[in-house]
Amino acid sequence: MARGPITAPTSAEAELLLLQRQALLEEEQAKIKRALLTHFMQEKLSREEQSSLWGLHKVRTLWRSAQRKAKDQELRQDIEILSQTFARVMDCKDGTIEALVTELKEAEEQQNRALSSHLDLTDQLLQLQRCRLGYLEQGFSAQVGALKAEFEAERRAMLEQQDWESWVLQEMELATEQEHARSEQEALLNFQSARDDIKNKDMVTTTRGQIAAHLRKSEEQTQRIRGDREDAHQKLQKLRAQVTQASTTAHTHLVTLSSQCSATLKVLQQLVEKAQRLLRLAELCRRLETEEEKVLPFYPSSLGELEQQKVRRVLEETASEPLARVMKDYMGLERFWQRFNKAKLEEKGLERARAALADRNQELRKLLQQYLAGATMSQKVPKDPHPLLAIKQKPHPQK
Repeated sequence: MARGPITAPTSAEAELLLLQRQALLEEEQAKIKRALLTHFMQEKLSREEQSSLWGLHKVRTLWRSAQRKAKDQELRQDIEILSQTFARVMDCKDGTIEALVTELKEAEEQQNRALSSHLDLTDQLLQLQRCRLGYLEQGFSAQVGALKAEFEAERRAMLEQQDWESWVLQEMELATEQEHARSEQEALLNFQSARDDIKNKDMVTTTRGQIAAHLRKSEEQTQRIRGDREDAHQKLQKLRAQVTQASTTAHTHLVTLSSQCSATLKVLQQLVEKAQRLLRLAELCRRLETEEEKVLPFYPSSLGELEQQKVRRVLEETASEPLARVMKDYMGLERFWQRFNKAKLEEKGLERARAALADRNQELRKLLQQYLAGATMSQKVPKDPHPLLAIKQKPHPQK
């Protein structure tokens, strides 16, 4: 009975210790389980990651092989289409080359015939131009000779008239001087006789009156002779001025005719050079003509028959205005201007076609760039993780 109160607390403590030990064991077991579970989950997570990476690699490999096969098939089809197209183009080009060779031979033959006829016409034109130049030179030489002869005749006539008038003036001057000397001699004799008869007043008065009258007459004659001399001198000066002016005018005419002749020769030389240059250009253009241009070198007129008849009547009429006459002289170039305008229109059409082809080329380049960009993007897609294979990783539990 006495041991009961002593053993009771001992058993309670033992139970308490046992419970504590059990709690500690359970806690340790729980920690071990948690550690094992964590380790198991980490290993499972690493295995899942490795399997997902392997699956992703396998999927990418299969995707690349599928893309490679599809691309290879497309490229083979494109190569086959391009080879067929190239073969057709080569056949077309061979046929075109053969046709062009045939056309070239025909064009060379036609060009040789046209060139021979053209050279004949050119020789005829040159011969005609030489004849015209010869006639013009002969006419010019004849005009120059006539002007020189006329000038020499007028000059000789003026010189002879001047010599005759000078001789007449000298004779008049000599006669006047002789008359004046004779008058003075007579006056002196009369004066001497009057002086001898000084005693006779009537005689002296009469003699003085006669002397005074004679002196007045002599003075009047002298003044008249001087006036005639001045008039003759003025006429002589006028004749000399006219002769000088005539010689100057003739010299000016000669210089003008010489300059006009030189200018005419230069213009004719320029025309000949221009004609030769046009012939060379025509030969070059003839080589570049198409078959259609060789068959129909000029486009048909848009005028009706009545309008063409009116145009012909107007052209046959004599032109009154200078511009109309000049245009009528150049009527032979109407065909040339038709071909020139036709070539200009074709040039404008080719420029527009070239611009359209350039725009089309730019559009095709843009489409090709877009296609290549799309192909590049399609090759880059498998490098990114596939959304169906993406794994949401959970955060690792901390110990």
